[in-house]
Amino acid sequence: MRRGRRIAVDVGDARIGVASCDPDGLIATPVETVPGRDVQAARRRIAAIVEEYEPLEVVIGLPRSLSGGEGPAAAKARDFATEFAKIITPVPVRLVDERMSTVTATHGLRASGVKAKKGRSVVDQAAAVVILQSALETERVSGRPPGETVEVVI
Repeated sequence: MRRGRRIAVDVGDARIGVASCDPDGLIATPVETVPGRDVQAARRRIAAIVEEYEPLEVVIGLPRSLSGGEGPAAAKARDFATEFAKIITPVPVRLVDERMSTVTATHGLRASGVKAKKGRSVVDQAAAVVILQSALETERVSGRPPGETVEVVI
C-alpha cells in the first residue's frame, strides 16, 4: 500500500462531494460539498482543496450501470476528470468504479438517523467517502492503484 493522503470526488449535477483519507490510507472522512452547477467554479474549489491537502492522488467516481456499461453520467465524470487532471497536474487523477456509492451512502446516513432533508447536503460527501474507502480497500488487497489513470493531454 502506497503511503499518502488521497482525495475522492463524487461528481453530481447539483453537488460534488469531496472526501479525504489519512496518510496511511486507513480511513476516509468527508471534507466538503461543492456546488456543482458552475463546473468551472467547482473545479477551482476542488483544486484549492487538492492544493491544501497535498494528496498522493485524486480518485473520481465513475458511475457505471449495474451491468458495467457507461451512460451519460459516466461521460460527465470522464469529462470532469480529464479537465480536472489538467488543472492539478502533476497530481495524478484516477477514475474508480462507484456503482451504488450514493445508495450505500444514503442507507448509511438513514441508519445513523440523518433525516432525508438534512441528508441531501451531506450525501455527496458520504458517497465520496464510500468511493475512497472502496479505492483504498482495492489497493490494499491487490497491491496496485485502483481504477484507471486519467491521461493528461495538453
